[in-house]
Amino acid sequence: MNRFLKAVLLTGLFVGTTDLVSAYITQWIKTGKFAEKMLNYIAGGALGLENSIPGGNWVALLGLFFHYFISFSFTLLFFLLLPRVKFLAFNKYLVGMLYAVFVNVVMGQVILPLSRLPTGPFSVANSVVGWIVLGVLFGVPIAYNAYKYYGLE
Repeated sequence: MNRFLKAVLLTGLFVGTTDLVSAYITQWIKTGKFAEKMLNYIAGGALGLENSIPGGNWVALLGLFFHYFISFSFTLLFFLLLPRVKFLAFNKYLVGMLYAVFVNVVMGQVILPLSRLPTGPFSVANSVVGWIVLGVLFGVPIAYNAYKYYGLE
């Protein structure tokens, strides 16, 4: 496997997993219960919640596919942009945190409205903690690994 593809796949797998685990932990903290239909909910973006929530393991597997597809896509995007957009080579931690904000805003303002999932109003106050968590678990690892791949450490 070529080095670029391996770096993107391993990074995407790592950030997709940490993001998913974080979502489960957050839901458990908020409700005190395990979110057993979370992957079904993710699949609801394509199927609609009326079809995905009562769905079984195959629907959950589809949700898992969508989740990792999105994680890999944003990872690939960063790896492709880093050598082309010079200001991204400023500071891997700051850039990673800002990339997470970018990912969150794109998901909330572009991707989710195009899906069949319900959307709520955008709120900076409600998003700040999510941005920090997403930055630490998603953005910074992507930036760190991309900087390492390109020798920008």
